[in-house]
Amino acid sequence: MDNAVKVLIVEDEPHALLGLAELISGWGYRTETARDGIEGWEKALAWNPAIVVTDLKMPRMDGIGLLTKLTAEDSGLDANVVVVVLTAMGSIELAVDAMKLGAYDFLQKPLDATRLRTILANATRKRETEIELEVAHRRLRETGVLGSLVGSSRQMREIFGTIEQIAPSNVSVLITGESGTGKELVARTLHELSPRKAKPFVAVNCAAIPETLIESEIFGHEKGSFTGAFERRAGCFELAHGGTLLLDEISEMPAGTQAKLLRVLEERRVRRLGGRAEQEVDVRVLAATNRDPGQAVAAGSLRPDLFYRLNVFNIAMPPLREHLEDLPALAEAMLKEMNLKHGRRVCGVAQSILSRMMAYDWPGNARELRNVIERAVILCPDGAPLDAGHLPPGFAMAQTHAAQAFDAGVVPVRVGSTVDEAERLLIVRTLEATGQNKTRAAEILGVSLKTLHNKLKEYSRAPAGPQR
Repeated sequence: MDNAVKVLIVEDEPHALLGLAELISGWGYRTETARDGIEGWEKALAWNPAIVVTDLKMPRMDGIGLLTKLTAEDSGLDANVVVVVLTAMGSIELAVDAMKLGAYDFLQKPLDATRLRTILANATRKRETEIELEVAHRRLRETGVLGSLVGSSRQMREIFGTIEQIAPSNVSVLITGESGTGKELVARTLHELSPRKAKPFVAVNCAAIPETLIESEIFGHEKGSFTGAFERRAGCFELAHGGTLLLDEISEMPAGTQAKLLRVLEERRVRRLGGRAEQEVDVRVLAATNRDPGQAVAAGSLRPDLFYRLNVFNIAMPPLREHLEDLPALAEAMLKEMNLKHGRRVCGVAQSILSRMMAYDWPGNARELRNVIERAVILCPDGAPLDAGHLPPGFAMAQTHAAQAFDAGVVPVRVGSTVDEAERLLIVRTLEATGQNKTRAAEILGVSLKTLHNKLKEYSRAPAGPQR
């Protein structure tokens, strides 16, 4: 019982107080009791409970007064303490006021024991999630890591902030971005930082399932419902019950299946193919697509009503070429992952390989980077760092002009050129090398973005000088 969740019960009626303590203790919680708000406050300070269950109408200090002290920022208590209020019939207005002041939930008397037990279980999960989010936020500040995601660039910090904000809720999220940008990692992080983390995470790729089978995969089927249905099969919604379902490449789902999916999302009930009865499902639905959802709606491949239903929040993952400053940290994280996966002891990434990687456009994004790192780890001797010799044979040829310029390390300047002409050539070639990424080019050149913009304005007004 030492590790059991601590519940403080505050109730002025002795028999009700004793009954609640016995009931809640029987469910595996550690309980402490108090007979009014003042005693409850004193017990809370001394005992630091995880959950407080308090009546609203009590002598000396009522439940609202106790709630106000418990949830105050300077209370000295755990900031994640959860307060559940009990109210008599006809006092719903007080309960609503308590919710506005920070109560987690309320129960009317006479109490429904089943509902009380559910509220306590949900409150416990909520508290655990909030504590884990605090730990994740601290880790993010220290290391630039959130779940399986890595990055400290402005784009990734904004994404991390959104994930932290919406992870504890049940809202649907549409995750967009090019292939390989980490959309499924975002979905898994949302799941891992939610109260549903102990339940299943199920991912289904709508583009990889034949149209004739996709409804069976998602909704399930009964035995004999179609040719080849030799047994009953649960669909993804049933498999993900209590947890999270990721529908990847949602815009590739057939229109008829989209209509059925929308109905399930609205009613939270699913019927297997060939079945007569519907089943309730408790699933948080996330969706992902590598297409622009607006264009998919305009083209008719994504139903507008389904899009609006899924797009409560949107997380747009940037391509790797737009946040290359995160590449070194990504490479190190992937190196650790591959060392563990393959039982290797490769000790870092040499600067020579990082320079070439930073000059590459990465059309396959983080997925391509992971494949390159995995291959290099397998080839690299234990105890040595990854270097350019461990890159794929076609890596240099596949690089853009950007990478080739970086590999050469020189910008050819004709003897007799002026300093201004040489400077102009260096800026033009650096922009080519970064795929016209002005922010990255300014960093390489060692000038401010404003200075680079001013130089480009000068060049747009003046004729080009000799560049050969």
